[in-house]
Amino acid sequence: MNKKLLFTLLLTGTTSVGHATDEARLLRFPATNGQEVVFSYAGDLYKAPLKGGEAQRLTSHIGYEMFARFSPDGKSIAFTGQYDGNTEVYLISADGGEPTRLTYTATNSRDDLGDRMGPNNIVMTWSPDGKNIVYRNRISDGFDGKLWIYDPANKKVENITNNVAQDIVPMWIGDEIFFISDRDMTMNIFVYNTQTKQTEKVTNYTDYDVKFPSSNGEVIVYENGGYLYKLDPKTRQTEKISITLKSDNILARKEMKKVGGNLTAVSLSADGHRVAVTARGEVFDVPADKGVTRDITRTPGANERDAVWSPDGKYIAYISDRTGETEVWLQPSEGGEPIQLTENNDTYIRQLMWSPNSKKVLYTDRKNRIVEVDVNSKSKKTVMQNPEGEFYSVNYSPDSQWITYTKSGKNNMSVVYVYHLTSGKEYPVTEKWYDSSSPCFSTDGKYLIFTSERDFNPIYSQTEWNHAYNRMGGVYIALLAKDTPSPFLPSDEKISIEDNASGNKAATKENKADNKAGQATGVTIDTEGLPGRLLKLPLAAGYYYQLYSDGKKVWYSNCRI
Repeated sequence: MNKKLLFTLLLTGTTSVGHATDEARLLRFPATNGQEVVFSYAGDLYKAPLKGGEAQRLTSHIGYEMFARFSPDGKSIAFTGQYDGNTEVYLISADGGEPTRLTYTATNSRDDLGDRMGPNNIVMTWSPDGKNIVYRNRISDGFDGKLWIYDPANKKVENITNNVAQDIVPMWIGDEIFFISDRDMTMNIFVYNTQTKQTEKVTNYTDYDVKFPSSNGEVIVYENGGYLYKLDPKTRQTEKISITLKSDNILARKEMKKVGGNLTAVSLSADGHRVAVTARGEVFDVPADKGVTRDITRTPGANERDAVWSPDGKYIAYISDRTGETEVWLQPSEGGEPIQLTENNDTYIRQLMWSPNSKKVLYTDRKNRIVEVDVNSKSKKTVMQNPEGEFYSVNYSPDSQWITYTKSGKNNMSVVYVYHLTSGKEYPVTEKWYDSSSPCFSTDGKYLIFTSERDFNPIYSQTEWNHAYNRMGGVYIALLAKDTPSPFLPSDEKISIEDNASGNKAATKENKADNKAGQATGVTIDTEGLPGRLLKLPLAAGYYYQLYSDGKKVWYSNCRI
């Protein structure tokens, strides 16, 4: 009796959960026949009424099914699928069923949905008579972001969007050509009138791009922010298509994962005993030798990244989007609740670092800013903002009073700078004529080490009379103080005769000096004439990165191109 009752209760609970459906999101690649809309969700094709409602699943293969297009009569759907390994064109009934493969093409090395040019064999449209399917095959890596009209009678070509923006996905409806453009930084729908030659902006989204619009000649459907919308070309009115669907969410199920092969960041603690590891969106506190590995974030619904230990060992700082926007968080090394260091951020955070005194956290963001945050007060200060582009390779000086970074100028050459945080003054270290990058202070505060492309050794083509430059990079150091001598000056060893006692005292002093080596109490930078105090390390030209120096040696990574 009790067993039967328990089974009934469990079944009832399961049934109620199965009926709980929310509005679907992350819907992609929509197309319409005027009555229905077909789209991709979690790699499968679904169909729903154009007015919204419950979606019907059409495919269920483990690969991707995408870029669906209704036939002119609305009875068939052509789409791009991966049933047999390659990405090919398939045909399926609009009511579902077994798909028929239509194309057999060679494997493309860049046949990847994540590639910026898209996968191979994208279904574009049908011919008006429904006898042919137009698809794009990746036979090259070129891409033209301009729109053209070809007049076959007069054999003339007319450019209708001559600007630096990307103007793509044209849809000819009546006397007008609708397309999407990012000329206002966010991709929106525009329309060009073939009679008046005028262009008009139709949508005005600022948060998310309009993506993958398509039309049956009477209505336009498109994606924005993961939702689907329909646009009436005549009235210019848009309406959201509210869709619900039942999915087994096979790709979103909880599972145990080995993340050792998915490391994105590592940071060693000050004492060298622990390592902060970022892997697959989680932050782990890992022993350097023996001990317990701890997942300190445990947020499967959020993405944590770029975890870094504070120099004093009290905190692990990391970036998280658990609030809906990227913010800086702190995890006490002794345990306890995480601390949200920043709030109400307005854009994506790029790079994160601690000041050597552990009092400040500095980050760069997508709005081309350098922002410094006080750990105790949580107050934020925008150090600077660059209208030309983002900052890269931002690093503190050992005394936490200066920062160094690269920023791009109007000629697209990156220049290395130093910036005094108290006075707010910026000073160039390199000239604008050479591309320079990866600056960092030596730990003793005497030098600034960076890379710069200044080696011009042209090679000549075997098939055409032209030249090219490669292996231009070298490692350079800047002498920060005027009285700092070049470390490459020759010196003679002096021979002195001392007794053993004196020798022991000298050895003791030398050991103490070695212990203090690399610990700068104050960094002196004589900014006048700084670009003239640059020295090149005696290294062959190549590609150098990941620089570090203690003032006596320079460590680097090198990729010989």
